[in-house]
Amino acid sequence: MQRLLLVSFFVLASLTGCQLLGPQATPTPEGITWIKTVSPPKGSAQVPYQEFRLDNGLTVLLHQDHSDPLVKVDMRYHVGSSREEPGKSGFAHFFEHMMFEGSKHVDDHDKRIKEVGGYNNGSTDRDTTQYYQTVPANELERVLWLESDRMGFLLEAVSQRKFEVQRDTVKNERAYRIDNAPYGRVNETINQALYPEGHPYSWPVIGYVEDLDRVDVGDLKQFFLRWYGPNNATLTIGGDIDVQQTLAWVNKYFGDIPAGPEVAAPKPQPVTLEADRYVTLEDQISQPVLFITFPTGTPDTDTSTRLGVLASVLGQDRDSLLYQSLVQSGKLLSAGASHRCGELACTFELYGVGSQQQSLAEVETLLMDALETFEQQGVSKASIARIKTMAEADDIFALQSVDGKVEQLASDFSLFGDANRLEARLARLEAVTPENVMESFHRWVKNKPAVYLSVVPYERTDLVAKPANFVYQRPNYAQSIAPSHEKLPPRRTPENIDRTQVPPTAGSVTVNVPQIYRANLDNGIHLVGTESRETPTVTLYMTLPAGTFMEPNDKRGLANLTAKMVTEGAAGMSAAELTQALKQLGSQASIEAGEYETYITMTALKKHVDETLQLVHKALSAPTFSEQDFMRLKAQLLEGMASRADDASWLADQATRELLFQDAVYRAPRGGVAEDIEALTIDDVRTFYRQHYVLKGSQLVVVGDLSRDQAVTLANQITPWQEAPRSQPQVARAVPRDEKQPQIWLVDKPKAPQSSIRMVRHGMPYDATGEMFITRLANFNLGGNFNSRINQNLRQDKGYTYGAGGGVYSGRQIGTVEFDADVRANATVDAINQLWQEMANAAENGFTPQELAYLRQSSGQQDALSYETPWDKAGLIAHIEEFDLSDNYRDEQQAIIETMDLERLNQAARRWFNPNDYQIIVVGDAEQLAPELKALGLPVNPLTLEYR
Repeated sequence: MQRLLLVSFFVLASLTGCQLLGPQATPTPEGITWIKTVSPPKGSAQVPYQEFRLDNGLTVLLHQDHSDPLVKVDMRYHVGSSREEPGKSGFAHFFEHMMFEGSKHVDDHDKRIKEVGGYNNGSTDRDTTQYYQTVPANELERVLWLESDRMGFLLEAVSQRKFEVQRDTVKNERAYRIDNAPYGRVNETINQALYPEGHPYSWPVIGYVEDLDRVDVGDLKQFFLRWYGPNNATLTIGGDIDVQQTLAWVNKYFGDIPAGPEVAAPKPQPVTLEADRYVTLEDQISQPVLFITFPTGTPDTDTSTRLGVLASVLGQDRDSLLYQSLVQSGKLLSAGASHRCGELACTFELYGVGSQQQSLAEVETLLMDALETFEQQGVSKASIARIKTMAEADDIFALQSVDGKVEQLASDFSLFGDANRLEARLARLEAVTPENVMESFHRWVKNKPAVYLSVVPYERTDLVAKPANFVYQRPNYAQSIAPSHEKLPPRRTPENIDRTQVPPTAGSVTVNVPQIYRANLDNGIHLVGTESRETPTVTLYMTLPAGTFMEPNDKRGLANLTAKMVTEGAAGMSAAELTQALKQLGSQASIEAGEYETYITMTALKKHVDETLQLVHKALSAPTFSEQDFMRLKAQLLEGMASRADDASWLADQATRELLFQDAVYRAPRGGVAEDIEALTIDDVRTFYRQHYVLKGSQLVVVGDLSRDQAVTLANQITPWQEAPRSQPQVARAVPRDEKQPQIWLVDKPKAPQSSIRMVRHGMPYDATGEMFITRLANFNLGGNFNSRINQNLRQDKGYTYGAGGGVYSGRQIGTVEFDADVRANATVDAINQLWQEMANAAENGFTPQELAYLRQSSGQQDALSYETPWDKAGLIAHIEEFDLSDNYRDEQQAIIETMDLERLNQAARRWFNPNDYQIIVVGDAEQLAPELKALGLPVNPLTLEYR
């Protein structure tokens, strides 16, 4: 189910302002002008950077960070769907796809990044299009060569074939993300009702299918010529760089690219409504949802800051008014508020999720009553202070990665023309008072016209808040839009350098592998950690022996329910009070049940780590376990289970579990079984807690600005709250279910525009250097990366899917091998054929020397990107401890890769990729698919899932 909690986005500074240094500190090549250097004082959350501009208008922002041997390059064009013309929606996003299809001197952009151990992607929103890649620092020149070639030489490589395939891919992406996803059309429907026809935010970023069908290559080329010039772009580079060398490379590769047409800054276009608009959206869902959207002002202003605070107080955490009055009370399954801004306009949104059969008229009344309560209670200074504290902490945590730093700089400059904006945001936040929050509430929300969107199950319009008084009617643009070809002449970039040559690697990188310490403490904790001094923060990752595989067979869901109950109050503090106490420290904590353990994660500023751990210790050691909270949570869990079957991916996951395993615990959905949860009592929770929430057998991973001795002192503060049981907890054992012959298992999802295909079989338990690891390597070129055979076939060649591939998945006891694709419904049969053929070819004929070389290249430097953030380090350490690996197991894996030969890969392929050993799962419209699937010559079995 699509995540419904919509969080407002506003980046807030934490400490003091910045200095602009002059005169110019860095010599620049001819053709590049230094603009300014921003050097914040120590402790500031503003990212230091230097700004330069090329003669062709390209803005360059450089940030040095030598803490890890990596570099991130972000190329951002100031063009999103808002720059499109009515009737030509989806161009910006479509073009994002085309930018990965190769340019005049580059055959495959993605492959060139992957083969040096990097990763890359792109994204399009209403206002900008972003292309980003992170690579080992010695490969920076390669990235600049790649980015410059698609800026200066893309159109020569655009072909009708590439155009058609990517158009199909975009249409498949729309089906996957929107048309076949529960609640996928919500934002599109709201925007149609909120913005007048022709407003740049009135159409979806991904576009309408009819518009995509109507465009041709000429339209696409004109879009590139209009918007993809260097003068409409910002190049942000952060990481382990030498500034002068970087500028020399930037000038070499980008300096000769001619500027495009002048691009005027867009003007804000906020909207108003004269009266409420009620809209109905029928969808294949279980829970009805009401969205109420108020038009507001423009971003990055006093108003947007105050409305962001209002949203936080109203509905963005467990201590918010909407949660306390509507969710905590059991009246709604979920409720929240957000203030969301684009470059042109902002909106304030409330939502409420009802239970099955609940009228949205009732939901509307509940939301409006909550606003009345808010008006009477007002906003406290303490609430605003907590928001400011969390903003400070968020800014500091964002400095943990080069990605976060580059994102801050690139976003601010692209949208506002200045990357040094945190001081102004801080000033606006500091100026927020209870009085001006209430003033904004009355000006923009209280009794103001809004769009009321009722999302209800098909044929249940009786549940709407009010009958629709607005139905969107899109004009027939096919008859009103003339071709726009040849309006702009081609721009020719001179070839003053040999762009056919891939730039050489600039030396080698030294990977900063974490140095791990360990200690077994008297309180029962196994302590393991590493120092990370880049920011004054600490990340804690604790595990207790309380996983779902320890549940009795008739109490599936008990571990998850117990974890949720622990957060509902403890030691005389309510859930809201615990949340508020963490916020006052700028800390966050969560608890979640896994398969073998329950995980408690904590992040804190170093100065507050002791208090944070004390609060979490209170929650763990003295949970309230009230009957009222238990009944509410149980009811909410049961309601949530009803919505799982709305999601095709969940159905495919569950079908996999039921086909491959016999035992009750392994067959059960993650989160539990409805009939078991229905029968659970509060005493079951208390019993599970007594048996499993103990320090004996627990583990604490500490990563951050603490020495080993400081970490030991911290961990010793955790005192046992109860004795461990004498017997070891019983862990469920996996019992495989074997199907000897391949068959097709069809799970019905009526009216689904796509089919979700899985080919699945039993695999192996995890190993770091044995057969499972070798099989993962073998899968790399079959289904394990964007350039794999399967993805190239189904996405790049056939245009059947947004993405296809496979994985070798392994745990302590069991493993699976799975290949999957979500394809348009009318391509289901051939997609299965293509998957079968690719797997059979790999099993029978193996891989090529070129594929082996690509595997080695891609793996050779990838560790340079593996240990950057505290979460990266904590994840590595937890993995080592879980599987009892050597601290240098990654070196052992690399040695295997370097000495790997084709026979070892091909042997694994013969053993594990034979399609005759797989079961085929299809989730889709059974009425349409059942007759067609018989053409494959395999048994076709309707599969009614035991658990939904």
